[in-house]
Amino acid sequence: MKNRKIQLVLAGFFLFSAGLPVLAQEKTGEEKRLEASASELDKKHHGDQERMAAGIKAEFGVDDGRIMGLRFRKMRDSEIAISLALAQEMHGGLTDKNLYEIVSLRQGPPVAGWGKIAGKFGLKLGPVEKKIKKISAEFRKRAKADRTKKEMADKAKAAEKTGKPEKSGQPERTENENMKALMRK
Repeated sequence: MKNRKIQLVLAGFFLFSAGLPVLAQEKTGEEKRLEASASELDKKHHGDQERMAAGIKAEFGVDDGRIMGLRFRKMRDSEIAISLALAQEMHGGLTDKNLYEIVSLRQGPPVAGWGKIAGKFGLKLGPVEKKIKKISAEFRKRAKADRTKKEMADKAKAAEKTGKPEKSGQPERTENENMKALMRK
């Protein structure tokens, strides 16, 4: 009797484990690349939600309310951007209905991967990945510009304290040269 139970348990275990690869769909290369880009976006830009929201708004033309609504659903910035990008690619574009369908599939139950969601609507993940990379690049560019502005302001304050003029490395232009430069623009 004990042996029979053990045999049934083992048989059930082997049958179940044999079916796992079918249940856990294999991710495509496209989906793996998208997830890598999304992970990079979340890791490198974590903590600066204001600048990230500005990048997402600029890329997709959405307002703060939509971004806050998605954050309220406990979505990371990368998930918000991917959801918006997929909805934008759908028939009808970025509408509340399209976005709702994507978010509800993503959050489940059952939770669907990005590849499965894209496949359901006949979409490709390549264009979505490009948008995620573009947002990340714009974020880095804005952060670098902000750092440069801050550094210049700090140098100006330091020069003001010491009473020495700031050296920019370039000779100062005369008034005539400034006028010529303005006329060229």
